[in-house]
Order: sequence, then structure tokens, then C-alpha cells
Amino acid sequence: MAEKTRRRGAELEDAILRAAADELAETGYPGLTMERVAQRAGTNKNAIYRRWPNRAALGVAAYRHVAADRLTPPDTGSLREDALALLRAINCGQSSPAARILRGLLTGVGDEPELRRQLHDQAAEGGPKPWLTVLDRAVARGEARPGARHPRVATVALVLLRNEFLTRGLTTVDDSVLVEIVDEVYLPLVGA
Repeated sequence: MAEKTRRRGAELEDAILRAAADELAETGYPGLTMERVAQRAGTNKNAIYRRWPNRAALGVAAYRHVAADRLTPPDTGSLREDALALLRAINCGQSSPAARILRGLLTGVGDEPELRRQLHDQAAEGGPKPWLTVLDRAVARGEARPGARHPRVATVALVLLRNEFLTRGLTTVDDSVLVEIVDEVYLPLVGA
């Protein structure tokens, strides 16, 4: 009988994050425990605590792991089309496992200030990075003003889309709303 090899490093971390993501998808943030994640990952709680100090940090890391590389900044040559492509990618992804995990984390925010801080520090949907990339290109083409390259300004369209999800309880938004967000708010705000 072959001896079972012990996982270490990136392989173990990947197993833990996948196990945490599965737990979040099945039970939501309230059901996430280090013990259940350890069982599912085939490790012990100490291996988890060495990497993540609490379940909030683990939950956010699991979400980031699942959502990684999901949102690549488009480069259509047009600020309008790039912004629409980003919003459409986020909108389509709202029924994905990553989106279900994020919704579970967001429901736990009210009871856990540490989770709120973690989610704020590691903004969902790629945070401001893809939006700043799109704006950098638009500034270089003369389509956007240089002052628009501020994270709060750059992500206004994303915030408005999130607002649609949260206030209306939707998992996807009609494309006409995305076009309205870009044409009526985003472009006038960042335009040159």
C-alpha cells in the first residue's frame, strides 16, 4: 500500500481555499467554521489558522480564490465599450459560484465588523484595478480626464450596478440599465 503524501505550500492552500469556497456555497458565511473546512480539505485547523487568523479572512480569501482572473480589463479602443464590457461581465457573473459566495459574505457583514473590513479591503469584482486600467487607456486616448483616475470615481459604474443587485434583490440586471449607467452617469463623470 502506498504511503499518503502530505500536502504542503500552495497545494495545501489551494485545497483549503476550495474547501472554504464549497462550505460558503453550501452553508453561507454563518455556517463557515474552521473545523468543517479542515475536515473537507483533509487537514487540521492549525494549518488553516497559520494562514488566516479568522473565518472572515478565510471567507474573503476563498471568495478571491474562486473569483481570481474572472475580470480581465477589456481593450476595445473605446471607453464606452470597455465600461459596458466590464459591467456586462460582472452582471453575467452574478449567478456564478463566486457571486453566491460573495452574497453569503455580504449577508454576514452586519454582524461581523472584521468581515466588513476584509471585504472593503479586498473589493469584489476585481476592485478598482480593472476600472483604473480602462481609465488609464481612455486618458491616453483623450476620452477621459486625468482626474478621473481615482478609485472612487473609476468604480462609480460598479457601485451603481451593485446598488441594483442589493436594493432590488436581483441576480442580473437588464442590459438597458447597464447602458443607462454608462451613458447617463459614468461617461459624463469621467469624460474629457
